[in-house]
Amino acid sequence: MGALDAVAGRVLDGATVTFRPSGSSMVPLIRSRQQVVVAPADPSKLEVGDIVLARVAGTVYLHLVSSLDPARKRVQISNSRGRINGWTGHDRVFGICVAVDGVTRSGIEGKTLAVDSDDSPRT
Repeated sequence: MGALDAVAGRVLDGATVTFRPSGSSMVPLIRSRQQVVVAPADPSKLEVGDIVLARVAGTVYLHLVSSLDPARKRVQISNSRGRINGWTGHDRVFGICVAVDGVTRSGIEGKTLAVDSDDSPRT
C-alpha cells in the first residue's frame, strides 16, 4: 500500500487531508512536495481541469480530470503533460484538491461533500 492509498482511505472516510505528494507529473500545477489539501468530492459535479485523488487500474493518482462520461458515471484521469492514466468510475474518485501551498483552487465550489460532526460524508 502506497502513501496515496493511505490518503485515499482517509478521504474516503470523510476526512479533509493535507499532505505533500512527490513527483513531477503535475508540474506546473503541483510541484513535488508542495502542500496540497484534498477534501471528499462529489464526482457528479466534477469538471475537466479539476485535480482529483482517484484510483485508476489499481493505482491512486492525484491527477487531472481530462474527460467526463456522465452517462456511464466515470471520468478520465491524466497528468498535466497529457499522459492519460485511464477511465475510472465515480466510486473510485475519493477527493478533489481544494488548495495548493495555501492557495485555494478556483472552481471547487459545490464539488466537495459536506461532513457531519461525526466526520461522515453526506451529500
